[in-house]
Amino acid sequence: MNLLATLEATFTGFDTAALLLFILAWLITGLLAEYPPRWRPSVSHLMKDYRRRWMVEFLTREPRIFDISLIDSLRQGTAFFVSGSMIAIGGGVAMIGNVTTLQGLARDLTLGAEVAQLRIKLIVVVALMANALLKFVWSHRLFGYCAIMMAAIPNDYTHPMARPRADQTAEIIITAARSFNRGLNSIYFALCGLAWLIGPKTLIYAVILTSAVLIRREFASHSRAVMLQKLE
Repeated sequence: MNLLATLEATFTGFDTAALLLFILAWLITGLLAEYPPRWRPSVSHLMKDYRRRWMVEFLTREPRIFDISLIDSLRQGTAFFVSGSMIAIGGGVAMIGNVTTLQGLARDLTLGAEVAQLRIKLIVVVALMANALLKFVWSHRLFGYCAIMMAAIPNDYTHPMARPRADQTAEIIITAARSFNRGLNSIYFALCGLAWLIGPKTLIYAVILTSAVLIRREFASHSRAVMLQKLE
């Protein structure tokens, strides 16, 4: 009851509308990247085909050290985001518990915001960072599975189990990349959520800008055009 009373006392209908828009944009941009319309495939969707082709080429590549190095590079990149997310969560939690810092933030950055209001806004940001951390951790583990599965593919590409195992590995790589992309999406919107500290109007502007950037990168970027080029 105290939490509900605090929410009613500190947040306006404009804040609620801005928060709902924020959550919807986070969910919709992620879904559009993973499940694009058939007539307009996204970069994330196009990369699935490249990952499957990678495993087909892996069967006949000698030596295969390049592919294992690539998986290791992907794991290192994921580990970097795991570490960064943990640091961000720690900083956010420390700020939520520091009343003096929040009071200073309320005076310097916002117009008439209360400490309780700032805490709730920061909790939203920390929650998104926590979601990103979980996605990155799972992605890191899946890339580890991929390395083992690649090692289990027979050296002889004519072996009856070579292609099926390569296909299985490709699907695990796709799953790991999907989890990684979801983590990145949460980070983008966690940064976007910081705009709420200034006010709901600023959050709405930040949501529109963040969504536009993400949609452009998935559906209208130069990298997407390159991926769609047909080579002779």
